[in-house]
Amino acid sequence: MKKTIVGALTAFVAAISLNGAAHAALPVGAKAPDFTAEGALAGKPFKFHLAEALKKGPVVLYFFPSAFTKGCTIEAHEFAEAADDFAKAGATLIGVTAGNTDRLAAFSKEACRDKFPVAAVNKETIKAYDAVLALKPDLSDRTSYVIGKNGKIAFVHSDLSPVDHIKLTLKAAQDLKAKK
Repeated sequence: MKKTIVGALTAFVAAISLNGAAHAALPVGAKAPDFTAEGALAGKPFKFHLAEALKKGPVVLYFFPSAFTKGCTIEAHEFAEAADDFAKAGATLIGVTAGNTDRLAAFSKEACRDKFPVAAVNKETIKAYDAVLALKPDLSDRTSYVIGKNGKIAFVHSDLSPVDHIKLTLKAAQDLKAKK
């Protein structure tokens, strides 16, 4: 009986560690690594450079594992629904992934509903942002950052569930605007 309980507890702790709940992301206050990435907006080619976007204001940068997977599609739909609210908060919104990048043009139209760009990032970028998916290191996990105009991380949320990413990043972007 005792071995069964210890085994179950060990399996539970391992599952929590692998699902991203214990994931360490860049801390608030850290300098956001600059990067350039190519992707799509409304199905058309789009180039993103973080330093350029920050000149306009804060950036909501969200990493997602792979285009057209269930959780990523749900998350993109919800970000699309809130895109106007992010714009009112003065924030640029972009989704980035290392997975299924050949389908980003279609994903930007269908899942993102032409509201915001998505871009392909390389392993170096997902490592720099500490957004590597534990089970598949070639993919990014689901981590959302709000980066202040000063280039520093103002907010971070890392969870494989897409449920809270939108409301938490929107609140953080709105809080940044209120501090001006």
